[in-house]
Amino acid sequence: MFLTCLDLEGVLVPEIWIRFSEATGIKELERTTRDEPDYDKLMNFRIGILKSRNLGIKEIQQTIAGIDPLPGAKDFLDELRSFTQVIILSDTFEQFAAPLMKKLGFPTIMCNSLEISEAGEITGYKMRCKQGKLATVKALQSIGYRTIACGDSFNDLAMIEASAAGFLFRTTESIKETHPEIPAFTEYGELLAAIKNSITAGNR
Repeated sequence: MFLTCLDLEGVLVPEIWIRFSEATGIKELERTTRDEPDYDKLMNFRIGILKSRNLGIKEIQQTIAGIDPLPGAKDFLDELRSFTQVIILSDTFEQFAAPLMKKLGFPTIMCNSLEISEAGEITGYKMRCKQGKLATVKALQSIGYRTIACGDSFNDLAMIEASAAGFLFRTTESIKETHPEIPAFTEYGELLAAIKNSITAGNR
């Protein structure tokens, strides 16, 4: 049985931190996992900037309230779920993801959580597990699933490489150049066809 694992930001919705960077004018917050492979380093950098600017969860959630799924993402996800089970594996946080899941039709998501003070300051974060995407893919495989994985960033490569089939979607040129063995797509129709073909071939 196949199960498809999708990244969230950059694949189904815009990058939240980039949108928040645009809303606040803080250019440093444009940096994402496409640019920085070390997630701990990236998040500590972000939290430090938020603290220095006296920004917290309220301001970020106000930005998220205005974010819609990428054009075509909801239809893609609906069609994908018509022929395979789907789980979204993301390094985002439940406090960010909840309103976006409503707009996507409440798919299953596994992500992390923020540590927030009573005043609304983001003081830290708690990862669901170490190497969450890869660990989840391996756990699913251990109970009999064959996984297909898709993402756009450095932190998606491990789950893509560990899966029966894996794809890059709207990724950077540098990631495509360093991983030419991974098929890369820019349109949902192409990705949908590739996933469907992988499942069909695997079931023969």
